[in-house]
Amino acid sequence: MSDTVAGIVRRLRAAGCVFAEDEAALLIAEADSPEELVAMVDRRVAGLPLEHLLGWAQFCGLRIAVEPGVFVPRHRTEFLAQQAIDLATAELSSGSPIVVDLCCGAGAIGAAVLDAVPLANVFASDIDPAAVHAARLNIVNGQVYQGDLFDALPAALRGTVSVLVANTPYVPSDAIALMPPEARLYEARIALDGGADGLDVQRRVAASAPLWLRPGGHLLVEASDEQAPFTAAVFESFGMPARVVSSEELYATVVIGTLPLLNPFG
Repeated sequence: MSDTVAGIVRRLRAAGCVFAEDEAALLIAEADSPEELVAMVDRRVAGLPLEHLLGWAQFCGLRIAVEPGVFVPRHRTEFLAQQAIDLATAELSSGSPIVVDLCCGAGAIGAAVLDAVPLANVFASDIDPAAVHAARLNIVNGQVYQGDLFDALPAALRGTVSVLVANTPYVPSDAIALMPPEARLYEARIALDGGADGLDVQRRVAASAPLWLRPGGHLLVEASDEQAPFTAAVFESFGMPARVVSSEELYATVVIGTLPLLNPFG
């Protein structure tokens, strides 16, 4: 077996897999036969995301089901999830907070919030049917809807949301071609493309968020370091004072906007 492991590691490393040893161990553990292992390694070397091969991704200590074509939750997005968890936890003294996971993908953030804050009422939505199917496997104690941003949510949630987390696509359109093949070839473009400057979907979310947040509620999105000041300015243009928080460890940046207790949007 050691020769097999060494050979798999060599193949994975030659294909550009940075964590070849770890990936080899995962593939060996998941394969039901030597023949299946060879096929899995071949597909990984060809560029298929490891998570699509395994059928799951590790996120905030959870195994998140990930199906072919669905956006794979990134390790750095755990920082966004933790910010949402912290804000939802702070709301527990006032009752069960309503948390919305918009552009939920496989539902990793919503699942992480429910795991950490079981009393939260979690609602999620995504426009991609494949993502919604995966999210319903992961957010077992919440509600998942299919549709375009807020259009998918029950109208009764307007003005009640304490934490609105939206992991919107934020890659500029021209930069999609520069992404690793496993992302641009195997994940839905709609989950990656944020328009000319990467902020198109964030603008749409920020424009409607004040109608859905309760006074004092929070909107959170992930952004690049370069985009964050512009995202913050967008939030503030819609009446939500914003702050930027970062994690050097995870190379992650999150913009948090808060609706004032006096809501100018009614």
